[in-house]
Amino acid sequence: MHTNMKKTILWIGALVVGAVLGVLGLDWLNATADFIAAVYTRLFQLLAVPTIVMAVITTFATFGSKGTGRIFGRTLIYTLLTTFSAAAVGAILYVLVAPGNLPVEALLTEGNQEDISHLSPLTSHLSYYDHILSVIPNNIVKPFLEGNVLSLLLLAFAVGIGLSRLPESENKTIVVKGLQGLQELLFLLIRWLIWTLPLGIIAFSAQLSAQVSAGVVAGSIGKYILVVLGGNVIQFFVVLPLFLLSRGLNPIRVLSKMMPAVLMALFTKSSAATLPVTMQSAEDRLGVRKDIARFVLPICTTINMNGCAAFILVTSLFVMQNGGTPLTLGTILLWVLISVVSAIGNAGVPMGCFFLALSLMSGIGAPVAILGIILPIYTIIDMVETAENVWSDSCVCAMIHRDTAS
Repeated sequence: MHTNMKKTILWIGALVVGAVLGVLGLDWLNATADFIAAVYTRLFQLLAVPTIVMAVITTFATFGSKGTGRIFGRTLIYTLLTTFSAAAVGAILYVLVAPGNLPVEALLTEGNQEDISHLSPLTSHLSYYDHILSVIPNNIVKPFLEGNVLSLLLLAFAVGIGLSRLPESENKTIVVKGLQGLQELLFLLIRWLIWTLPLGIIAFSAQLSAQVSAGVVAGSIGKYILVVLGGNVIQFFVVLPLFLLSRGLNPIRVLSKMMPAVLMALFTKSSAATLPVTMQSAEDRLGVRKDIARFVLPICTTINMNGCAAFILVTSLFVMQNGGTPLTLGTILLWVLISVVSAIGNAGVPMGCFFLALSLMSGIGAPVAILGIILPIYTIIDMVETAENVWSDSCVCAMIHRDTAS
């Protein structure tokens, strides 16, 4: 808690310092900020592709070792349903609230202008037929070289599910261990990058404040935050209770029994750290059978990421919109699917939701400078998201207990 507080203060301080430096209007200072921002953009792009691929592959590959049968199948179905609903709520709210654009010239800096023009598969003038065809890879190396996020997600999903279906053997163990080792190395690099992020925040903040009026930023970012937090609140207090009611459960009773876990998640910002309290609350307070609680909740902690799916979707739409991508119905539905798969593959990624959203945007060359402004606010968003994730885990566990009891 103390470390998180210091980190938040440092990030906010970096944001303020950057904004002040940008307002000064010194050419050499602006050029320096542009250079540093370009460096961070390139570093994010460097880690983007392997982060997404490894996160999705290793998460889906562990399905086979988590057990099979009716309980696991129901866990997966409820997880997908609640996660899709969270992303759908975020999409609907985004369309209704319609956050405004920041001026394009503030986002197309030297560091990302070229990338946006040729990396983004969604901004090219292709028919939907051509676009769908371009997602299907015909060369396993090409998607990595081009940073084609959609093709990579398709490959990662296929490889992960394929590994989960392989019979247990020494060869399978070696492959999975090797992938997990590469993922740990990536996490180390990500932690190093996050440790240096205050410098990047100063650069991104100076870059934007030098070119964008404070009123426009506040209005646009304010609506974005409204969509993210509003979507979480609707999912928490409306959608998930409706799931419980559909299975004949009283949402108020379930929430009151699971409140210790939800509150701990709010303040620790970690579903994994909250897991012992979640299991204890489910077993002792809610009355869930121990075999169900101890099987379902660890799986849910790994793959059931309602808040993360909504954050990735809304953030991606906001950043892409500011990068000039037209948000058609097809584009929004496509990114609902991408956000759900990415959220399920989120397990273990440091600052998971934020970094996966950043990786996706870097992978398609969208203007990631906006995420430098969002980062200090993410601490609050992360608290709400984690509480929602644990509440969703609790709902899934309660529904499976009811299903197996009937």
